[in-house]
Amino acid sequence: MTHKDKLAALRIYLLLGGLFITSLVVSNLIFQKFFYWYPMDIEVFGSRLFEISVGILPYPITFLITDLISEIYGKKRANDIVVVGIFASLFSLLIILVASYVPATSWSYVNDELFTRVFGNSAIAVFASMLTYLFAQFVDIQIYHFWKRLTKGRHLWLRNNFSTWFSQFVDTFTIVTLLCSFGIIEWENFKGLLVSGFLFKALVAACDTPLLYIGVYFFRRRFNLKVNEEIDLLFVPDFVKK
Repeated sequence: MTHKDKLAALRIYLLLGGLFITSLVVSNLIFQKFFYWYPMDIEVFGSRLFEISVGILPYPITFLITDLISEIYGKKRANDIVVVGIFASLFSLLIILVASYVPATSWSYVNDELFTRVFGNSAIAVFASMLTYLFAQFVDIQIYHFWKRLTKGRHLWLRNNFSTWFSQFVDTFTIVTLLCSFGIIEWENFKGLLVSGFLFKALVAACDTPLLYIGVYFFRRRFNLKVNEEIDLLFVPDFVKK
């Protein structure tokens, strides 16, 4: 690869990282609103199927991005994005805490009570999400590369779905358990939210498989990569100095 190609690969990696961090942080901030996603009125364990938090909408994007980075840039670069996401979550939590303690003016459009109502549980949500996110993402990356080694870079759909389905179940089970333990949602909703959350994420994972194929095709065509070949970003310090 030429320096120009390597620089382009680095820029795309940074763009994917930005999308990943944005999706992660936003999912933590909007989680308190719930919606019903399905035209039919179906109940599972006393809860309506797909009656889920809006915070779940951007969250599957993070798994699509880590799978794409794993495929093109390798396991280490995918793990690096996960670690950066943790620091971004901690930093957003710090900003929310500081903003909560700063008193609102009498003419402020959003007063202290409304701000606390909207963001009051964000600290708990970020903490719970960080625990599940850290575990689920690393599980996803480990399983993804296990199947990648086993299939020698073939059957992209297999490792994408198998890794995401398992890690999403771990993520959903853990986050719902923690939110029930913290009193944010009632235990009576546990089974329904677990099933709804996992099924929604599994469907999204299946639907994003074509997007992963398109992304991998773009990278391989753009950078002339062979099957199972990865882009090495260790060159950066050398040519950036020039």
